[in-house]
Amino acid sequence: MPTNTNLSTIAGTLTPRAPFDFAKTLGFLGYFTPTEGEQKLSTAAMTKAVTLNGRAVAFELHSTGTVQEPALAYTLFSERPLTAVEHEAIRDRIRFFLSLDDDLQPFYTIGLADPHFAPVIQHLYGLHQPKFLTPFEIACWAVLVQRNPMAIAHRTKMALVERWGTSITLPSGTCYAFPEPEQLASVDADELATIVRNTRKVEYLRSVIQFFNEADEQFLRTGDYAEVAARIRAIRGIGEWSSYFILIRGLGRMEYTPFGEKEQLKAASDVYNQGQPLTTADVQRLVEPYGSTQGHWAFYVRNAFFNSAAPMMGL
Repeated sequence: MPTNTNLSTIAGTLTPRAPFDFAKTLGFLGYFTPTEGEQKLSTAAMTKAVTLNGRAVAFELHSTGTVQEPALAYTLFSERPLTAVEHEAIRDRIRFFLSLDDDLQPFYTIGLADPHFAPVIQHLYGLHQPKFLTPFEIACWAVLVQRNPMAIAHRTKMALVERWGTSITLPSGTCYAFPEPEQLASVDADELATIVRNTRKVEYLRSVIQFFNEADEQFLRTGDYAEVAARIRAIRGIGEWSSYFILIRGLGRMEYTPFGEKEQLKAASDVYNQGQPLTTADVQRLVEPYGSTQGHWAFYVRNAFFNSAAPMMGL
């Protein structure tokens, strides 16, 4: 595909809440399997696209600050000039995607007093949780990955992007973006079935599409946790674990973590008990001191031994 040389660009700077280590963000995204290959990454920069009002907008980010005084320079690319409202919407989306406003200090204060967990904080210091770019995307992913190998789920997801998503071609290559719920709202079940090839998952996807086409994302981000969690769980095809996955990795709701999830139990056992199994009750006792920061604890404990040769676990 030829490069569009008439792209509109906007440059600016975002200021994350310190500490923020962009190198660790890039490391996470490079090895997080559900979005692997969906952004262009280097050791110091990233390029990714998002769909806004039915069109792709690409953003390039690179660090111009330090861990303690962070700053991210951005350049936005679009096929037509962005309005001021659209520009601010993209800035907000980037800030939310990379959790730039998360205050890690209360979590660190608790964790550094936890002798088993303090080394984890020191290892991951400055890592803010990267989310899925939109909660709609992660909800669709939660459906696609149910009882399905991750590689197959990822191929199906990218087939949805190719069929109904958006794209923009930059000098560095073409960036693709997941569709908005509005773009999929008019797609009928038979059309979805040509990609998904599973009748029940098609039904679940249509429920997800309807929910997010009508939902107020700002309320989902900031509204009463119990009410938001109940609404997410009420989506057909979204169970207890999927709802938590959406809450933490799509909406940044760090107030709660389930105690009995298998991978989390194993991760906690590795950190706290030299790999010997812990019970759900054991993990609950470990998490209780973290209060409303327990989602950060869950994210860090699952990635406690991350290195660039192995995938991050994602939560």
